[in-house]
Amino acid sequence: MARSGYKDYWNILQVPRSADQAAIKQAFRRLARQYHPDVRPNDKEAEALFKEINEAYEVLSNPEKRRRYEQFGRFWSSGRSQASSGAGVEMDFQNYGNFDEFINDLLSRFGEGKGSGGFSASGFPRPGRPRPRPRPLDLDAEASLEISFTEAFHGCERTLAVRTLGKNQESVQVRIPAGILPATRLRLKGKGNLQPGTGRRGDLYLKVQFKPHPVWRLEGDQLKADLVLGLDEAVLGGEIEAPTPQGTATVTVPAGIQPGQNLRLRGQGWPSPSGRKDLLFTVMIHVPQASSPQELTLLRQWAACRTGSPREAMARQA
Repeated sequence: MARSGYKDYWNILQVPRSADQAAIKQAFRRLARQYHPDVRPNDKEAEALFKEINEAYEVLSNPEKRRRYEQFGRFWSSGRSQASSGAGVEMDFQNYGNFDEFINDLLSRFGEGKGSGGFSASGFPRPGRPRPRPRPLDLDAEASLEISFTEAFHGCERTLAVRTLGKNQESVQVRIPAGILPATRLRLKGKGNLQPGTGRRGDLYLKVQFKPHPVWRLEGDQLKADLVLGLDEAVLGGEIEAPTPQGTATVTVPAGIQPGQNLRLRGQGWPSPSGRKDLLFTVMIHVPQASSPQELTLLRQWAACRTGSPREAMARQA
């Protein structure tokens, strides 16, 4: 202090007397971050300095108060209660998502230099005017995790680069169980947002999404695919080899099967806690765009032997 009872607000905020509003606000942000009691718990000296920083900012950020302070010095506001009589800090940093949110709320309480009446010169609430409680920080975080169909079917482990509030990027191991379903939320305990000043940390929830697969599709927990048959296979039936997510399986095709009919392979479907479910094939008939002369000859012979028209039912119903 330059003289008894006089507080050098310029010196407290560490700015020159010619500082504009932007420089004053920048200095206040920097010092508030440094000396807030939640950042320096049980530090009485820091708490006292934080009160002076608030007081200095309220005066210098208000054009009228600043003018009177520059003109009258220690007597700029007679009858004004001193900051030293103020109570302890009433703003709990734990209620804020980050320090910028805290500072912005504190600046709004000062009225951004308009002298709003919610706070005393020390920057603490005046009695009888309750302020709305700040939005609490949600310590839990959410993110999406896209995996392949094969990873979902067989299960796997993935290493992810995770960045959450208050924490630098870190690598985490994620175990994906076999048979996981789309939209499942995986919980990574203690990998969520970090609460500044307390060290508390929430959980990270990963919402699982599947990359599209050209063959397999999952409807609920029912694994499905199209099974393409040749014309001869559909007419004659028999046993054929078909791919599954686990390899190749033998499929029995009944003679005369029609397009759109389903064939079920038991125990070849999606994994579940009770065992693998069934795989459901939907039959499609492949009609070749080009055929050999021998194939065409045999088809003509077959057509000559055919009895009735394939459109008889249509004709009856038309």
